[in-house]
Amino acid sequence: MKTVGIVVEYNPLHHGHVLHYHKSKEVTGADAVVAVMSGPFLQRGEPAIAGKRARAEMALAMGVDLCIELPVTYAVQPAEWFAYGAVSILEATGVVDCLSFGSESGSLEQILPLSRLLANESGEFRSKIEQHLREGMNFPSAYGAAAAAVFCQSGPAVNPLQELLTQPNNSLGLHYLIALNRLNSRITPYTIPREQAQYHDPLPGSSSIASATAIRNIILSEGLNAARPYIPEFTLEIMNREIQAGQAPIHWERFRQPLFQTLLTHTPAQLEDYLEVTEGLEHRVQRMLSQLENPTVEGLLGALKTKRYTRTKLQRMLLHIMLNHDKGSMSPKELAKGPGYIRVLGFNETGRGLLKRMKKSATLPVIQKPTLLQHPQLERDLMAAAVYANGHPVPDIRHFYSDYLLPPLTP
Repeated sequence: MKTVGIVVEYNPLHHGHVLHYHKSKEVTGADAVVAVMSGPFLQRGEPAIAGKRARAEMALAMGVDLCIELPVTYAVQPAEWFAYGAVSILEATGVVDCLSFGSESGSLEQILPLSRLLANESGEFRSKIEQHLREGMNFPSAYGAAAAAVFCQSGPAVNPLQELLTQPNNSLGLHYLIALNRLNSRITPYTIPREQAQYHDPLPGSSSIASATAIRNIILSEGLNAARPYIPEFTLEIMNREIQAGQAPIHWERFRQPLFQTLLTHTPAQLEDYLEVTEGLEHRVQRMLSQLENPTVEGLLGALKTKRYTRTKLQRMLLHIMLNHDKGSMSPKELAKGPGYIRVLGFNETGRGLLKRMKKSATLPVIQKPTLLQHPQLERDLMAAAVYANGHPVPDIRHFYSDYLLPPLTP
């Protein structure tokens, strides 16, 4: 059985995701799909609009056969470590033959050879990143410029490649390929071109495909029914159920109180210990907090944002502070060790067959109950799930411990 792996967030699952799912099976000739999905908090440092079980249910309803959780240790990270964590899990299953990801370019022609070069980062590459950071670039731009320069050395080809790497899915795709190289993986990569709506598009176009960002904006501002043209019926039904149960929609302001309490009760020296608090941001956070006219997370992010610090970087920083993610336990050295387990969120009958095969092929423990394993990454997952549940519109103590109480989803 040929199996394709995909890395997803489904925040929420929409028609573009359905297209990617079907194209991935078509292009790779796969019989089964394994999805590695972020849990309650996402790569851009945001809470998911609905919980991980609801989003895993959407994945299974679409046709995904096995849904695995990406630990929060890797889910809330820059592209390099997000990709490394996800690809490591797919590799560790021992049943995934290929990886399919979306990209703006729809081609591996330029980024595949670049990934081979960057898999072993040279001193020259790191020095170029530092140079661009000193010039005032934010990290994603500095990384793209350095990668293009190292690959092309000189000449007019640098600018087109640098421009290609400024597009978020191309950049993330490059990191998937770098991870495959670093792991010496046997998984074959494929890319599917993004169609119509792009990653950051804030408003939907004229088609039924809109970005997840646009769909979230619609749901939060106009209500769920206004998003009906852009999401499958099963997404609509699951989201409606979650909203009626008081478990959605979730957004940053649901966490204003615990976040601000942490910021107000920590000194700059204490804040500096948290992940992504760099270059004096601990002082800027407290200075901007004291100047807010309206104490909201959105207001704080707006006050903190500069050309150097992207909104995504700042959101991840605040999230790490709220979730108590310190630099020592989540250092590059620790992250390079990879995920410590394969956590199952849900599966269908085909997925059940994959799990049986994984009993022999998997190189990491496959867990369906968190009580069966002790691991610092798993502890962070359980804490993140409880914090997320505390942000529900209608909090329920049972939801704080749902990871312990509920088994994986089966249709």
